[in-house]
Amino acid sequence: MTAPFPDHPQLKGNYAPLRMECDLEDMVVRGRIPPDLNITLYRNGPDPQYPPQGRHHWFAGDGMVHMFHIRNGRARYRNRWARTVKWNLERTAGRVMINYVDPGHTDPSAADIDEDGLANTNIVWHAGKLLALEEDHAPFEMDPVTLAGRGAWRFDGKLVGPMTAHPKIDPKTGQMLSYGYMVDGPFGAGMSFHEIDAAGKLTRLDRFQAPYPSMVHDFITTDTHIIFPIYPLTGSLDRARQGQPPFAWEPQKPTCIGIMRRNDEVGQIRWFETDPCYVFHHMNAYSQGSRIVAHVMRFEEAPLFPHADGSEPDPEKASARLFEWSIDLDDPKPAVAWRQLDDLSGDFPRLDERFAGLRYRHGYYCASVENPLAGFDAIEHIASWFGDQIQGGDGGGFNALAHYDFASGARTVYKLPKQDKTSEAVFVPKSTDAPEGQGYLLSVIYRASEHRSDLAFFDAEHLDRGPFALAQLPHRIPFGFHGNWRYNEG
Repeated sequence: MTAPFPDHPQLKGNYAPLRMECDLEDMVVRGRIPPDLNITLYRNGPDPQYPPQGRHHWFAGDGMVHMFHIRNGRARYRNRWARTVKWNLERTAGRVMINYVDPGHTDPSAADIDEDGLANTNIVWHAGKLLALEEDHAPFEMDPVTLAGRGAWRFDGKLVGPMTAHPKIDPKTGQMLSYGYMVDGPFGAGMSFHEIDAAGKLTRLDRFQAPYPSMVHDFITTDTHIIFPIYPLTGSLDRARQGQPPFAWEPQKPTCIGIMRRNDEVGQIRWFETDPCYVFHHMNAYSQGSRIVAHVMRFEEAPLFPHADGSEPDPEKASARLFEWSIDLDDPKPAVAWRQLDDLSGDFPRLDERFAGLRYRHGYYCASVENPLAGFDAIEHIASWFGDQIQGGDGGGFNALAHYDFASGARTVYKLPKQDKTSEAVFVPKSTDAPEGQGYLLSVIYRASEHRSDLAFFDAEHLDRGPFALAQLPHRIPFGFHGNWRYNEG
């Protein structure tokens, strides 16, 4: 018999696990889905199978993938857990056996099991494979139609170590560019860089040392360069062994940005120091002559985690805003120049992926309107490190979607009604050759008053008009992380 889940802020409201798998063959649709939209959207996020033992963090739930199959104006839904080695072990035992947040509560019999982790952060389609990703382990392959698990995928045994949840796919070559961090052991500074060709073959794996151990959640690429941003959300094995947070904010260290040409060796990475800050997600970057330009959602200090000295974070600094940074690599004394583009708090930036790594015009992100701390309420989210004394599980989440036009500097916003919250919005072009920005934004919206979710369809060129169609679910989809789509066959 499964015990009740604890009274924890990240296990209540729409953070609470769904713990259910189901199929809905024909969703109720309000409005009209374009009949020529023929895609499958996948979305990933944490959904704990059993109550945690020891400390818990939102990031630590078992991966659950939600799939929306769109064809002929109709929508079909399916969700399945990523049945990793950990998931199957715990299903057999009927309880949690592995705790990545609080390793002291991992069952001794499972201490050496570390194959495919949680698979709970992102999901991508590349070279005919659907890969659920989480940055501490290898990708986990799932069937693109049934969502059945196929196991850890190490590119025919060539991938050694972990792979990020945020690979980049080059729209020109079809290459998937990726990396891993802490590849030499827990909370170390070792990193790796991977190139996977359009056919899915891993063609490059190089290793190097970052300036210090850090949570490197995302990186950036252009058509000519690879960028490794190292922010002072540091990792520490000593802290972990003492039962303290293994990741913590340490602003005494600078932000270090490593840049190398795509064809260079990792020994040729150039490191540039700048002010301490944190970025979970980068929107895009591009090369312009000798200059590299990047657009990022920058936090003044890392949210969701405590300071290294054990003090609580400052919630006033736990909001990200859209920034641009640039570096002229031909400058004799190159420096990182920062410029704030927008004052709206937000995160989960996306773009028309046909322009990934290239100069582009349109960007999209989740936003918080009128309550700038709602997106990442740092105090609430780190409650697990301060005795779980803070209550309330629905303070997080974003209540708006934003479009930023980099050509004009104009911003368009759609604010959701009442207490509704949105997930990351994914851009789908109207056709393969449509102009940039001409297409749809798809986002899962949590309807708080009804305690259920909709898949919302927006015209990306007229975001402020609101969704033109809603595919409705009778249940909710818990707050999660990232998703992507693929064209349907046939």
